[in-house]
Amino acid sequence: MRIYQTNEIKNISLVGSSGSGKTTLAESMLYEGGLVKRRGSVEAGNTVSDYFPVEHEYGYSVFPAVLHVEWLNKKLNFIDCPGSDDFVGGLITSLSVTDTALMLINSQHGVEVGTQNQHRQIDKMGKPCIFVINQLDHEKADYENSIESLKENYGGKIIPIQFPLSVGPSFNALVDVLLMKMYQWKPEGGVPEILPIPEEYMQKAKDMHNVLIEAAAEHDEGLMDKYFSEGSLNEDEMRLGIRKGLITQDILPVFCVCAGRDMGVRRLMEFLGNVVPFVSDMPYPQTTEGIKVAPDKNAPTNIYVFKTSVEPHIGEISYFKVMSGTVKESDDLFNTTRNSKERINQLFSVAGQTKEKVEELVAGDIGATVKLKNTRTANTLNNGTSEQQFNFIQYPDWKYRRAIKAVNASDDAKLGEILNRMHEEDPTWTIEYSKELKQTLVLGQGEFHLKTLKWRIENNDKIPVSFSDPKIPYRETIRKAARADYRHKKQSGGAGQFGEVHLIIEPLIEGEAAKDVYKFNGQEFKISVRDKQITPLEWGGKLEFINSIVGGSIDARFLPAIQKGIMDCMEQGPLTGSYARDVRVIVYDGKMHPVDSNEISFRLAGRHAFSEAFKNAGPKILEPVYDVEITVPSARMGDVIGDLQGRRAVIMGMESEKNMEKINAKVPLKEMNNYSIALSSNTGGRASFNMKFSNYELVPAEVQETLLKDYAETHKDED
Repeated sequence: MRIYQTNEIKNISLVGSSGSGKTTLAESMLYEGGLVKRRGSVEAGNTVSDYFPVEHEYGYSVFPAVLHVEWLNKKLNFIDCPGSDDFVGGLITSLSVTDTALMLINSQHGVEVGTQNQHRQIDKMGKPCIFVINQLDHEKADYENSIESLKENYGGKIIPIQFPLSVGPSFNALVDVLLMKMYQWKPEGGVPEILPIPEEYMQKAKDMHNVLIEAAAEHDEGLMDKYFSEGSLNEDEMRLGIRKGLITQDILPVFCVCAGRDMGVRRLMEFLGNVVPFVSDMPYPQTTEGIKVAPDKNAPTNIYVFKTSVEPHIGEISYFKVMSGTVKESDDLFNTTRNSKERINQLFSVAGQTKEKVEELVAGDIGATVKLKNTRTANTLNNGTSEQQFNFIQYPDWKYRRAIKAVNASDDAKLGEILNRMHEEDPTWTIEYSKELKQTLVLGQGEFHLKTLKWRIENNDKIPVSFSDPKIPYRETIRKAARADYRHKKQSGGAGQFGEVHLIIEPLIEGEAAKDVYKFNGQEFKISVRDKQITPLEWGGKLEFINSIVGGSIDARFLPAIQKGIMDCMEQGPLTGSYARDVRVIVYDGKMHPVDSNEISFRLAGRHAFSEAFKNAGPKILEPVYDVEITVPSARMGDVIGDLQGRRAVIMGMESEKNMEKINAKVPLKEMNNYSIALSSNTGGRASFNMKFSNYELVPAEVQETLLKDYAETHKDED
């Protein structure tokens, strides 16, 4: 394979809803480019893209597959993306390192919810997009409906480049209005016969050709002048105008293919090779310092690792994009993210599970290497003359979570290693161990996302695991002041234990100082602040500890022990064992013994006094509340709002956005455990959402009563 230069490289993501035919199209392009001698199929499980066992098991793409084709003296790098919304991480990864999106449309359905969700991401990331109406040979294919649904969603930006002469099993020809030719195929597809446009289709072709010329001319002043003066543009001028319209996202071209029968694929590849933007045409990526880096092969070498995985028969493999400079076999590079050295022992140009060795790759190209020692996803490697780092892939927050544990406790350590490795392969599988909940949590994008993780652990790594509902990280606090005292006394021969603590607690409210006098049951307690310590708590909120001891009733050396006892109780709150927060504690009196008093005595006395006071201070449970943003079709908004209200949600606002409604709400985390499943059911899979932690709020009285009862029952069973 020859070395391609930056101005000969184009990077393209294959995207589309599940079932739109991305993997089949990729197989046909590899066949046309000579990478494979026989086209595989998804049904047979022998495609180049889907080669992981879990993909064969479920029949859908799980990981983005890197591919390449040499075509028209150019190198076209493709990344075949998963179609399911649960695997949006693969889409985001791919779009981050490619320059154009090729969006497949299933001709039976037109624009689907997956199309809308993915195009929102493409639009957000500022990438050119080309639509491809696929499966035109299906008996339920409907080209006109597909075009109408595209125009309904994306308006006048939709510019058809081709139209079929017929659809369904008889499909075998289309008209290309850019070249003004008819393409016709034999039943086996492949190389078409290029013919004049039949007379009965000529007027339609001319009308579409004129629309295309106008769209191309709009994006270049020189082309516009020529169009006004001559009324037409030649083929090269149209390509230039279309490319500029693609870059600004003002033109969304539409092509036609039947990928399964290899019809229309070669012509689509010609357009990709001739028209879509080169790497250097697109905005330059920025480093973490905000410096734009041009894809210049003569600049210092920087490569960005966008994906790592463990693959059959190879082991660990790192996929990267050359951001600048040139990388060669045997190069010694420096990992600026981890401050470690790496050697590039082998370089590959990739076509799914097929890896072709190359000597070097230049700026803008995508490739892979194996067995790097200390390099992970999102790391930057350079040749030592630069300290630049890239970190431009921004993954969405989790939407679905489960607690996971090994069925056999002896597998716990191995399970932890596997989960960390799988996070490297798909960063949207997030792993957390919660000391508070005493659970290992796996966070992902949906039920199928985590189901896939579980399948891989059990089938690839042979470790049985179980999922369960995660516990909720509640918090405990108080609403009023209370007083308590506690004497710890223990005598068992020799030195005993003695410590007595008198304290007052009250809610800690920002900006409000402790009072000089507190009154309980008609008795006044005067406070003199001798010392104050404010401790920010790692779980949120604060503890304010005030020493108001007068007359030496408790020696100052025992105060840290009292504070430790209070912290013990705050780490396992008196109500439900949850963390307590935002409490002011005033130690104002106590007693000690000249012989028996020690730190453990005062620690225990402080803990029990605090617990008793806490229970009398109007204790309340707080729950985590999340900001939730749901994007839903207008027709389904009522169902979604009704479901949210049943989840104790507070609707904060609604707005319209591109034929969709956006609902903003605050929802307790407890009510979000299975929300992704419910939302899909309520909207036929046509809605999406994201969520982010907002704050802690008081739970309703009936919820608190249930939590207290459940906690008491649990601890009764333990006893």
